[in-house]
Formats: sequence, C-alpha cells, structure tokens
Amino acid sequence: MQEILVPSSIDQTLQPSLFYRAEGTKKRPLLVGLHTWSHDRFNQEKTMLPYAKRLNWNLLLPEFRGSNLPTNPNHKDACGSLLARQDILDAIRYVEKEENIDSENIFLLGASGGGHMTLMMCGFCPMVFKAAGAFVPITDLAAWAGENPNYRPHIYACCTEDRDALANRSPMSYIDTIAKANLKIFHGKYDPVVPVAQSLRLYSALMDTHPNSRVFLDIFDGRHEMRMHMAMHWLLSQYKKAEESTVTG
Repeated sequence: MQEILVPSSIDQTLQPSLFYRAEGTKKRPLLVGLHTWSHDRFNQEKTMLPYAKRLNWNLLLPEFRGSNLPTNPNHKDACGSLLARQDILDAIRYVEKEENIDSENIFLLGASGGGHMTLMMCGFCPMVFKAAGAFVPITDLAAWAGENPNYRPHIYACCTEDRDALANRSPMSYIDTIAKANLKIFHGKYDPVVPVAQSLRLYSALMDTHPNSRVFLDIFDGRHEMRMHMAMHWLLSQYKKAEESTVTG
C-alpha cells in the first residue's frame, strides 16, 4: 500500500490515507475501511488488504484524525467530528479523481469505532456508498459513557460531557439520513465492550420511522469482533445482486 496526502476541504491540512491500487487499467470497485476506536489508518491493513487483492478491488484506509484516545494530539478532531467525516469524503473524492475507481461501486466497512464512523458516514453522505457494513458500532456516545466506564474518559476528552456535543457525534442523531443508506449492522449478542443494545436501539428507532429502508440488522453468536467473511458476503451480494426468485407455497 502507498500513503497519500489529501488536502482537507475544511481546514486545508494534509490528511494521510493508505491506498492500494487494483491491477489493470479498468475501473474497479473501492473498499473504504475505517479503523477502530483506539487505532489509526494502519489498523485494518492486514484484515482488509488480502480481500482487496483477491477481488482486485481498490482499498482506501483513511486516517480521519486518528484514534479517539486522549494521547492522540488530534483527539478533539477525531471521534465522528465534522472534520473527520469530511476527511473520509475528501479522500474518496481524491482517489476517484486520481485512480481508476468505479464510482458506482464504493463500499464502506468498519468495526467498533470504525463501525461508529461507518454509521456517521451513512448519516453524512449515504448515497456515496453502494453498500456499507458496520460491525459492533457505538450508536449513542452518551449512553455508552454510562455503559462502559473504561471508555468514558476517551469520550469526554474528544467530545466533552455536553449532551449536545455527544449527540452531534452519535449516529442516533442522524436516523433520517442513515435510512437512505444501503446498510447492514452486525453485532455480537455477547459483546462485552459495546452492548448489543446500542445497535438494537438504533435499529428499533429507525424501523419506527423508516420501516421500508434498506437498513438491516444481524445479531450473531459472538462478542466484540468483525467477521470479514460475513462482511464481504454482504458487500459482494450488493455488488452483483442475484436475480430474486419468488417462492410459492
């Protein structure tokens, strides 16, 4: 993979991403992989790069201001901020312009903090993505601060304890826009880090208001994890959708 530097359209700083170029000269799909809560753009390289190579897809791993840890000098600009969201969109637009990207087939995938950011992007620019997959995501930062005290200092360092600030960076605040996405949320039933209730609450609220949306929920037998075979099965099913057949009784 190569590192690219993309100018932020908000503050004009150069923001890093990792990019893998698919082989050949034809336009190929783009997989956008988002790092987890405590890590940076290198976090998903070993997990996602083998799939990109196997499928001959382009792969983009944005930094979006780094980890959500207080030790990150940019932590106040991380954790779902407008700057972080725009960084991801800026990086996508940059590689669309510079590389052989099939813009009709851009896919988004993240887990944990990356799942949180996947939902935030679905609430920011849902129509950019052919499909998105969010594993074990945080959907409500204020609620999670109460549910997992180990992460409370990180949340408050990034967002402060102000309820409006926490809501601004929580997917629960963007349900009407998330409903426009083609999205599957995956959550381990026995997740000890981000309770499955986080995904259940968002999905329930979304179904109450947008029951016909293309947002799906998969509660699997697992913990706080991303299962790439499940993720890619979902994304590939949306890449080339098989003709549906009607089953009669």
